[in-house]
Amino acid sequence: MGEADKKKNLYEPREIAQLFHFSRRRVEQLTADGVIDAVLVKVKGREVRRYDLVPTVEKYVQYLSEKAYGKAGRSEKALGLQEQKLEAEIALKESQGELHRLKTQIAAGEYISIEEVKIDYAKFFLVFKKFAMSLPARICGLVSGQLEPIEARRIEKEMSGEIAALLNSFVVAGVAEPKKVKGILDAEKQKVAEEVSD
Repeated sequence: MGEADKKKNLYEPREIAQLFHFSRRRVEQLTADGVIDAVLVKVKGREVRRYDLVPTVEKYVQYLSEKAYGKAGRSEKALGLQEQKLEAEIALKESQGELHRLKTQIAAGEYISIEEVKIDYAKFFLVFKKFAMSLPARICGLVSGQLEPIEARRIEKEMSGEIAALLNSFVVAGVAEPKKVKGILDAEKQKVAEEVSD
């Protein structure tokens, strides 16, 4: 140890380790945890750690005392990690509660599956299409006495074409592709036909 170090009462980590009867690595760990403080000094052009003996002993004794009485024993880093863990556990419990609430609502029938919605949409569309496609014939039937048969037929065809075009645009704008809707509608038609034949 240099003459300047003795005057300032600064000691090497090796000497502090010998004083407390533990390894140099433990001195480094206590420094990293903020239990004891090191002073950076230049020795032969290099910066090295040295420890002021009195403050180092005082801080280590205080650390041991707090640890013995359960006051500290944890570094700020450990406390921060503990706090993060508690926040994560709270978030987990909240999400589990939300999941349970959703499962309960699903079981109670407050939500329906996408497939059920698609099938209901297809059924509604089938019924609506039948109704809409029958309108031109109904209207022409109502005004048949006031129009020539050829004129009534032309109006019926024109209205049917417009309705068909509009209905096709609904299918294209819907959630399902037209081919899928056609498959759903065909299955529904077959189901209705089977119900009627029974």
